[in-house]
Amino acid sequence: MQRPGGGDGPGEGTAPLARSLHLPWPREGQASVAVEGLGSLGTRGEQKPVPIASVTKVMTAYVILKEHPMRAGAPGATVVADRRAADESYSSVETTAPVLAGRKYTQRRLLELMMVPSGNNVARLLARWAAGDEKAFVAKMNRAAAGLGMRATTYTGVSGMETSTRSTAEDQLRLARAAMRDPAFRQIVATASVTAPGAGVTFRNTNKLLGHDGVIGLKTGSSTPAGGNLVWATRQEVAGAGRLVIGVVLHQRAGTSPAEGSAAAHEASRALIAAIRAELPEAANRA
Repeated sequence: MQRPGGGDGPGEGTAPLARSLHLPWPREGQASVAVEGLGSLGTRGEQKPVPIASVTKVMTAYVILKEHPMRAGAPGATVVADRRAADESYSSVETTAPVLAGRKYTQRRLLELMMVPSGNNVARLLARWAAGDEKAFVAKMNRAAAGLGMRATTYTGVSGMETSTRSTAEDQLRLARAAMRDPAFRQIVATASVTAPGAGVTFRNTNKLLGHDGVIGLKTGSSTPAGGNLVWATRQEVAGAGRLVIGVVLHQRAGTSPAEGSAAAHEASRALIAAIRAELPEAANRA
């Protein structure tokens, strides 16, 4: 099923030029794309809530930055890593990033370690720092989702490990558009690599599209139940103006391995981005 997608601004719906585009929507799962200032380019797939894996961390970062705002390039607040985050650093069953108990970290570096290599332990550390415990932080996430009109979304954890955290492509698009308005968030998700202080380990961004075809973010997520998921953002010149194009691809190859799902989500997103970059400028000139 392909249908127009709604925007998150008053009166904003499907962009008129969307009807002249022939986008290679993924054959499975869900997808939704919008161009800032123009509107939706459409939505594909039944918008029923599905597990989103580490895409969950977009909301974790959004809430952290709402309550503890940072200027672009600024270090932000100081956070001391607790023993739990350190003990969880080397898990064999989830994606983590090394932190040392008692060590002071900048808010920015922890957000990078959460978003770039997708450190689940760092997401939980930030939640405990910001709200006292993870349950209280999850409540903040759900309140933020409600405030953004994400009516099909339920958060039950801060990292995405829980399959009970579920959302839709349309809802995650709403969140991504809101999050990308924050210059600090934009800078963090565009980070190509990050080094864990004191551990001497450097991680590359899990988003393999970053730095290609104008891509400046945003977040990956994969697991066997969730399949492959990718929220992406790219810059595109349209009718002489630079525009931010944001897309969400969810539930690719669900039930297979996380690696297979992730590869499928990247490929589906790559195809959409290539088509948009090829067709959107000309469609805008005709409109």
